[in-house]
Amino acid sequence: MTSDPRIYGLAFLGGVIPALLWLWFWLQEERQKTEPRGLLALCFVAGMIAVLFVLPVEKFIQNIVSSSGGQIILWAAAEEIMKYLAVLIILYKTTYVDEPIDWPILMITAALGFAALENTLFLLKPLSLGQVTVGLLTGQLRFLGSTLLHAVSSATIGVSLGLTFHMQARARKWYLLVGVIIAIALHSLFNFFIMENSGSNFLEVLA
Repeated sequence: MTSDPRIYGLAFLGGVIPALLWLWFWLQEERQKTEPRGLLALCFVAGMIAVLFVLPVEKFIQNIVSSSGGQIILWAAAEEIMKYLAVLIILYKTTYVDEPIDWPILMITAALGFAALENTLFLLKPLSLGQVTVGLLTGQLRFLGSTLLHAVSSATIGVSLGLTFHMQARARKWYLLVGVIIAIALHSLFNFFIMENSGSNFLEVLA
């Protein structure tokens, strides 16, 4: 791996800027009552930090699970659960969530932070090898694919929680469980079909 700080800077910008563009896009959906910028920043950073925790978990899964299908599902589960836990930690003992739309917005924000650092790590290799064109293509594909996937899958969990805003605790648990299962299923299916054809059917899978 390169020690050139410029490569790390380019990879970081290539990972973060697309995620911030998506964040801006999603925040337009809640222009009437936006969340505090500090809270959004914390969720974004928490999503980035979640990557550092999920990487060793995924390595462990790879070592103990031989089935590629099993690895894909468990990797997706680890990422979706870790993103959700990141938001829970930020919201612990706070009253920021005061309407149903808050949950999907905060979940999407954390997901985009997760995607930003994940994309940065993916860009490091081609950029460090001087493959700028490959890095640009990788960044563009992940801007459309991986970044949007993280946002949509985490939004599924957020919507599930938002729907239970006025429900009792037991109902919230069931809705959360269903939301997590759907998120993992979406994430797993996307990864499975991308890996099956080495990304050659990217646009079809994205659709």
